[in-house]
Amino acid sequence: MALIKKSALTHIKEWLMVTLGILMYTTGWSIFLIPNNLVGGGVSGISSIIQYATQGAVQMGYSYFVINAILIVLSLIILGMGFGAKTIYAIVLASVSLRFLPGVIPPEIINTLSLQNGKLMSVLMGGLMAGLGIGMSISNGGSTGGTDIIALIYTKYHNVSPGRVILLLDFVIIVSSLLIPSYVQDLDPATGLPLVDADGKPLTHLMPFADKITTVVYGLILVTVNSYVLDMYISGSRQSVQLFILSKEYEKLADVITQDLHRGVTVLDGHGWYTKQESKVLIVVARKADLNLLLRCIKQIDPHAFLSVSSVNGVYGKGFETIKK
Repeated sequence: MALIKKSALTHIKEWLMVTLGILMYTTGWSIFLIPNNLVGGGVSGISSIIQYATQGAVQMGYSYFVINAILIVLSLIILGMGFGAKTIYAIVLASVSLRFLPGVIPPEIINTLSLQNGKLMSVLMGGLMAGLGIGMSISNGGSTGGTDIIALIYTKYHNVSPGRVILLLDFVIIVSSLLIPSYVQDLDPATGLPLVDADGKPLTHLMPFADKITTVVYGLILVTVNSYVLDMYISGSRQSVQLFILSKEYEKLADVITQDLHRGVTVLDGHGWYTKQESKVLIVVARKADLNLLLRCIKQIDPHAFLSVSSVNGVYGKGFETIKK
């Protein structure tokens, strides 16, 4: 019963982590990237270009949702892919957050954390938060869709790796911002806060072409930081451990691990040279995040069990990674 409750708590934790990850992702954009008119890759990059070109008339949240909805429909038609509830939830939550979050965060906070620290610091902080947020979402079963779908559609008919397609798409999106007008919000020189007209509409001016070239450079840095943080987080969350367990209650342990924790168990015949007695050795490979739960179960069933834990690099097969070409 305790293990079933833990499983339910784990399920709830995954949804909370997806929510927290998406909120971190959109907060990074709302505080550091959008106020500095920075452009990134993916659907969020396209949406930011649209927002800057329309002087904020078309908010990122709207275009982000519409573009992702179109890509999902195309994926269902061409690839026949099904999207889980967490992916749909992540896209909707990101769209709503990108629409309303920038208006909720006080301008003083944005000015202090972002505008006063310059674009380079904003790129680093925004890329870090965005990459970490996406990593938290993906590692818990969520996904923000985006250009990943385009890459999968293209690679279905061409012998090219999806990663290369995504990288090329990000580069094209960022460079395309040179060809599209971008309007920058005017700021009060004294306070650094946004200026508005008598009707409350933000005052803007057209970004000079020289500044747009700088924006492209910052965008490439942003994609690099984002990808690096994302890879680091996912590789860390997917670390695995290997356990060797010697216990007289090996049957109970094997049943609990396979039935309740849904992990495979291999039972080997062993011979203790000190005791001169036959014994059974359980071999279990699990995610590092599941280690504490495994140790707790072992202690409950057999407090005198002898075991060793070691980290493993790369686990392939059912329940873990797949071998790629």
